[in-house]
Amino acid sequence: MPPKDRPKEQQRIAKLLTRAGVASRREVERMIAEGRVALNGVVLDTPATILASLAGVTVDGDPVEAPAAARLFLYHKPPGLLVTERDPAGRPTIYDRLPEGLPRLVPVGRLDLATEGLLLLTTDGELKRQLELPATGVERAYRARAYGPITQEQLEELIHGVEIEGVRYGAIDANLERRTGANVWIELILTEGKNREVRRVLEYLGLKVSRLIRTRYGPFVLGDLPVGEIGEVKQHDVVAFRKDPTRKGGGEAPKLVEKPRPAGRGRINPNESTAPTSLPKPRPVRRITKATANRADKEAFAEPARQAQPGRDPVVLTKATKVKRFYDAKPKAGTTAAPVTDTRPKRVFNPELGRNVRAKPPRDAKSADRSERTERPERAERAPNKSTPRTPGKAMARPSKPRTVKTHKSRTRK
Repeated sequence: MPPKDRPKEQQRIAKLLTRAGVASRREVERMIAEGRVALNGVVLDTPATILASLAGVTVDGDPVEAPAAARLFLYHKPPGLLVTERDPAGRPTIYDRLPEGLPRLVPVGRLDLATEGLLLLTTDGELKRQLELPATGVERAYRARAYGPITQEQLEELIHGVEIEGVRYGAIDANLERRTGANVWIELILTEGKNREVRRVLEYLGLKVSRLIRTRYGPFVLGDLPVGEIGEVKQHDVVAFRKDPTRKGGGEAPKLVEKPRPAGRGRINPNESTAPTSLPKPRPVRRITKATANRADKEAFAEPARQAQPGRDPVVLTKATKVKRFYDAKPKAGTTAAPVTDTRPKRVFNPELGRNVRAKPPRDAKSADRSERTERPERAERAPNKSTPRTPGKAMARPSKPRTVKTHKSRTRK
């Protein structure tokens, strides 16, 4: 049945399950392909099933409750967060910063990584589409801080729209708020909200955007909502918006959603008793002396003992073998060591010289020593000179050159 001829009460099952908060439409279609969704006990094989309600529909064997009323939340997005459920690169997302206990929320539109400000989150896909469609005429207000020269006349030309690189952007109501040196603050109001529309239009005018804040989305205003906090819009304000999407004013301020805080940081848990508990006594402060400090230093810089690894032979540490020297050698068994005699000459004190002198041996010892000396062997005959023999004849004397005496010019006589 075509969508135009279909009654408003009948919708695709993927849309009904999304409104019920089961999963997104793409996830629901994947769940139907895996055979996890059934109707009256019969497993569905196509997401094109048209239903008027979720009566008899089960997911993984559990019945699905009827969709609750649409809920809308305002979130003050800080810069540096992605508006997506998961990022393949592992960058932080808004879902990493939202408090626990919230229902399944889908973002209304998107803000890029560097843009901050108001971001709407809802539980209803139909409300999300109503807020995003340009045909609805919901306004978005931004405040941009840019660098570069610009005039109000140039900004007023944007009211007629502009085409950049083949992309046509609709009317933009831009006003110059104030100028601080080379920086300017510009307020822009648009109804389309294409991808990076504000940044591309201002860059087309020769400006460099350094900060971009969304301050209003339709009748819902950022106001004094702290950065990183989330608040829920009153139900009667949501109903009033669905009746008149282009109305001004956002009604009452949103109710902030409190984030759970860890116990023990000044917040009292109502489930626990408020009776004061006895605190443990503090340990006495250990006094550090010079001896304990030296001992601690030695233990810190000491080499750890080697331990045997399991499955291997234990490591046995042995001392290095001592190198034997000639004076440490011992005589072999059965032999007697020759007595060591001091061959150095003795010295005696000479009172005339006042110092020690070498003692003279007695004459008998000198004669005995001379007799024991062996005669000096005869010197071997001198080998003949192997130089080239001279040729016989008289040597020719070289003629001497006459000696020249240089005389200074000043000493010469004329």
